[in-house]
Amino acid sequence: MSFISVGKENSTSIDLYYEDHGAGKPVVLIHGWPLSGASWERQVPALVDAGFRVITYDRRGFGKSSQPLNGYDYDTLTADLHAIMVELNLHDATLVGFSMGGGEVARYLGRYGNDRVSKAVFMAAIQPSLLKTPDNPGGQDASHFTDTQKAIAADRPEFLTGFFSKFFNVDVLLGKKISEEAIRLNWNIAAGASPKGTHDCVRSWPTDFNADVASIKVPTLIVHGDSDRILPIERTGQRTHEAVKGSKLVVIKGGPHGINWTHAEEVNSALLEFLGPGHSEHAAADTVGDISEISAGRAMRTI
Repeated sequence: MSFISVGKENSTSIDLYYEDHGAGKPVVLIHGWPLSGASWERQVPALVDAGFRVITYDRRGFGKSSQPLNGYDYDTLTADLHAIMVELNLHDATLVGFSMGGGEVARYLGRYGNDRVSKAVFMAAIQPSLLKTPDNPGGQDASHFTDTQKAIAADRPEFLTGFFSKFFNVDVLLGKKISEEAIRLNWNIAAGASPKGTHDCVRSWPTDFNADVASIKVPTLIVHGDSDRILPIERTGQRTHEAVKGSKLVVIKGGPHGINWTHAEEVNSALLEFLGPGHSEHAAADTVGDISEISAGRAMRTI
């Protein structure tokens, strides 16, 4: 197994587990909470087959990475991402952030710029801001985040069961787009995460990414389900699309939060079309769907 050290906690090294597959232009996949890089299992083969070098890693506290008691803020998590970019000497890379991972992509571009990054993808992502403020009246009250932390502290396994029910819109999609076994797989991955990390990451969710999003200068794709119950599109994906000039928004019809599993075919098609060829001998994937709205230089498409 491969690890990159990003610091120490007392006598213990803080190591991030990563996987590095394929050859070609690099694509870095940044997972959501409370999962791990394993959550990209339906994307990695498609990207490698299309000629890309695909890097996944487990956020500190999750998956096979170390489980320190601190560092679950976006500045630290983004520094961890930068350590991976530097250690693997990645350039001309596409950063793909799912859910909480979208915050790392936005903060990375805001803090480190695009010297190493050529494209960005936000998938069911958290930015630009979840907290309710005068400028964001549709956001969540601060009590939502503290109540979530209380529920995790009281009974984390029970909380995860309810969370994944909303994550995959189980009442609608069970037996159609998601199996009980797949839900159990995701629950098992999440249950193996650091209890402290699972709890403390919630404190980072109200982070304001508006300045980071405004700084984005690379081609940007936003992919979001129109039935996302965790991060509703109108509060997140749509607002990011409006903020990033020239960005492209692909809306997955009937898509829940966990679209990279339930709607993998549509997600992979959108990714490959946006990425273009991984090697010169590979062609981009065929276009799926039609552009249904174009305004102010921004394109939106529903699949």
